[in-house]
Amino acid sequence: MISRLKGILVTRQVDQIEIETASGVVYEVYVPLSVLERIPEHLIPECEIYTLQVVRDDSIKLYGFLESKERELFKRLLGASGVGPKMALAMLSTYSSLRLVKALMEKDIGALTQVSGVGKKKAERIVLELADKVEDLADGSDLTSGSLESSSQEAVAALVALGYSFVDADAAVRSILDGEKIRNTDDLIRLALSRR
Repeated sequence: MISRLKGILVTRQVDQIEIETASGVVYEVYVPLSVLERIPEHLIPECEIYTLQVVRDDSIKLYGFLESKERELFKRLLGASGVGPKMALAMLSTYSSLRLVKALMEKDIGALTQVSGVGKKKAERIVLELADKVEDLADGSDLTSGSLESSSQEAVAALVALGYSFVDADAAVRSILDGEKIRNTDDLIRLALSRR
């Protein structure tokens, strides 16, 4: 099992990178967009990534992550029925690992259905299977309180109605919740619109 790679980043593409190890072997590693965005666009002399090797009947692929918690979340996603590597990668490409953990813990079906290939029934099944199995991956950060969470969901819905994509609206509201004192839904919407 290949659990970590260290070497020279030789290519960086939309969903994968290639790393050449000191022995001259080049590994093709599939990465979610949330990871790819944090890898510099120019080739760097050396990088180290956590990997998970997934063996299927017709293929053996490596999936890469910058943090061990991201890799662990990917493993747990694969443990849910009906979730394969492609869907787990899509989930981690749509949301950061912390946001995805929050969506699972908060049973936020609306957020999960924004992932390509995840319908309402599949999202409900994933939440049912994983909601109580990802708490240790929440980085110890405080989850939003119930009333504030309700306000944030309302604000996201309002922003979507105003033309934002769900992912952009969700990101805008989450960024405000991280740094501002919010009293109600109107505050969230007003601040999100003022930052656009």
